[in-house]
Formats: sequence, structure tokens, C-alpha cells
Amino acid sequence: MKTRVNGIDVNYELHGKEGAPWLVLSHSLACSVRMWDPQIAALKDSYRILAYDTRGHGATEAPKGAYTLDLLADDLFFLLKELKITSAHYCGLSMGGMIGQTFALKYPGVFRTLTLADTTSRYPAEAAPVWADRVKTAEAKGMEPLAQPTLERWFTEPFRKANPAVVDGIRKLILATPVAGYAGCCHALPKINVTARLKEIKCPILVIVGADDPGTPPAMAHEIHDNAPGSKLVVLPQAAHLANLEQPAGFTKALRGFLGG
Repeated sequence: MKTRVNGIDVNYELHGKEGAPWLVLSHSLACSVRMWDPQIAALKDSYRILAYDTRGHGATEAPKGAYTLDLLADDLFFLLKELKITSAHYCGLSMGGMIGQTFALKYPGVFRTLTLADTTSRYPAEAAPVWADRVKTAEAKGMEPLAQPTLERWFTEPFRKANPAVVDGIRKLILATPVAGYAGCCHALPKINVTARLKEIKCPILVIVGADDPGTPPAMAHEIHDNAPGSKLVVLPQAAHLANLEQPAGFTKALRGFLGG
């Protein structure tokens, strides 16, 4: 389904039973709602799920130009308003986790809980050139040269060898990501710097990370956990960046246990 909010057409899906608590799922860079299929299937009996494509991704509009995390948080705020959702659990992975932190600080009181998976609350200054290089590559050559290195960061080698269908599904999502959307988000993400403000977030927080995540490693998850009083931390063994796909059972069990608690 599509609706126009904050100046763009946003694609979203609703799953589960009406009247159940809302759960919002927000995906990684260069992915779409399809990244969440295992969690949607597992949790739709207990929750009313809103999965949406971030600005510049999937079937959501991809305006040219640099995006900001505030802008991406505003997109979600106006989508929730349009759907008359006043309170929801939130689970975001990677970029989705950065949007979640930004949203929770900008719009306190909306999230009942906040799950931050394979993400960070800040990047070191030396990360900026890496992001700039990705933008240059995408704008010069499209998404194809970015696909394989991304998959190697996102999944461990044993998983890539044993699960070619899952990996190929994500490869297709990367290749289908509009260059303008990828570049726009690559301008936003490295600027995140909310570690010192995490203590302002009043809802319960769960931090999940794959033990083998090279992109947002466990050290970044520990930093969020250490700076968010009362938060819980779950490290999933044998998982890299897309921990929800590499260890779907463990990821969903951690999420379900947290939401139910």
C-alpha cells in the first residue's frame, strides 16, 4: 500500500490481527520490507505489524539529494500519524536502528519499546570517507559493484555458502535500491551522534547484535547498552550484520521475549 506523507509516496504493509499491539519494523540500508519476512511470519499472530520502505528504498519514492536522520524520522512520524498509530513497539536494524534512536529523541512517548539491532549511536570521524566512497561508486557505476562487498559484510562466509537463496534475495534488494535513495541515506547515516543522549530515552530498550558483525560490531552495541540505563543486550553467535536473517530463530526469540516482558 502507498500513502503520501512528508512530501513523498511511502510504501508500507500491514500484517497481523487488528487490535493487537502495534510493532513497527524498519529495515537496513539497501534493503526493503522484505528483509523482515521471517519476523513478520513469526510475530503476526501476536502483533499488528507495520513494515515500511524507508525513503529512497523499495517502492517508496527516492528524491535526489542528501537526506538527514531527522528527515527519515519525520517520514515515520507522519506515516504513523496518517495511519492513526499513537503508540507502538519499534524494531530497527542498522539504518532502521539509527532512525529509531533519532525518532525516540525527537518524538518521545510514541514508542512503547525500542529494539536496536546491529546499529550504532555514533560513527568515528574516520568512517566518513568510507561512506563518501560508497556514494561515489553508486553514482558512477550503479549498485552492482557494491553488492558483493556488502553481502560479505552482512553475512558470515559459512552462511553465504549454506544459504544461497537467502543471500541472493538480499542481493536482489541491493541491486534494486535506487541510487538516489542509497546515496541520500549514505549522507545521513555517518552523521549519527546520539550516544550522550541515550539516557533521555524513557522507554525500555533492547540491543541485539551479531557476534560477527563487522559493520556495526558488538563494541558499538555495548556502547549503546552502556549509555542507555536499564537496556538489555543480546549477542547472537554465528551472525554478521543481518542477524535477523542469519539467526532468525534466535533474533525473533530475543525480540518476542523482550516485547512480552
